[in-house]
Amino acid sequence: MTAIEAQLRDTVPTLVIGVAGAALFWLIGFPAAVLTGPAAAVSIATLAGLRTHMPIGLRNAIFLVLGVQIGGTVTPEVIATALAWPLSLAVLTVTLVIVLMIVRAVLRHGFGYDRMTAFLAATPGHLSYILGLSADVAADVPRIALVQSVRVLMLTLLVPVLIALWGVEGNAALADRGALGPPVLAVMLGLSLGVGLGFKRLGIPAPLLLGAMAVSALGHGSDLTPGAMPTWLGTAAFIGMGTLIGTRFTGLDRRGLAGAFLAGVVSTLIACVVASAGAWLAAGIVGLPPAALLLAFAPGGVEVMGAIAIETGLEPAFVAAHHVFRLFVLSILVPVLLARERRAVP
Repeated sequence: MTAIEAQLRDTVPTLVIGVAGAALFWLIGFPAAVLTGPAAAVSIATLAGLRTHMPIGLRNAIFLVLGVQIGGTVTPEVIATALAWPLSLAVLTVTLVIVLMIVRAVLRHGFGYDRMTAFLAATPGHLSYILGLSADVAADVPRIALVQSVRVLMLTLLVPVLIALWGVEGNAALADRGALGPPVLAVMLGLSLGVGLGFKRLGIPAPLLLGAMAVSALGHGSDLTPGAMPTWLGTAAFIGMGTLIGTRFTGLDRRGLAGAFLAGVVSTLIACVVASAGAWLAAGIVGLPPAALLLAFAPGGVEVMGAIAIETGLEPAFVAAHHVFRLFVLSILVPVLLARERRAVP
């Protein structure tokens, strides 16, 4: 069996499960079904022992499409509201620090995690960056990965429900701008790939996603490339993103799975309470619906929350800006605090 055949053996069933999950959640009327359905279905399959896999090339393509779609919400009108964002970003920074400190203490003293594992597992996001750091400090990488994966999965499943219960309907969709034509879309994806590779060389986190967002935001913000992502392609990207989240449980140590899962649930709930408080405070500052601020402050990945923002129509550009800012804050804050942890006596 060739390497390609081996990948297809695991990838095809994974994608089929993801599509089936999307269809099921759509039939029952679950919020953001094309994202939450695959995430739930594939994660269950993975934990049940099925070999699930998402090829790197397909994952990168998903990030490019989502980046273009998120960046496409940056219109001249959205840019005009940016003057209010710095105050909201300041509130976000404070909530990040509070979440990190509280969750770290709970994991350390409530679940018996060692100092380094508790700190890295408590970090609200930036999974690949956190796992990279963990190898240098002898932390429990599988446990960190599980806690962080539970966080992303819970947010993916619960945030759309909370938004639906709030009864808020956004108006940031691009349906009335028409779809991008194939030539324009092809050029935009090509430019996004080039910028993303450049970002990667510079060490910028989530380079393909951010590169696509930058190219798309520039084109749409200047009105050079008005129009939305074709519905079929956007839907496929959402299904792929949900499927990718579910595959993160692959290869995790099953010993102590229940305890680590509970730690992930508790830490996520704490983070959500703190983030919600910050969102309510910031909502009064920026004058946007609290539901949009909840998406912006949720301790989940920019891909997930940005996709949910598009699905719900709640200020996707605003949400994406906050999550990108969160990544850069963590890139600076985590090494500083990690150095302090390493100097501290266990």
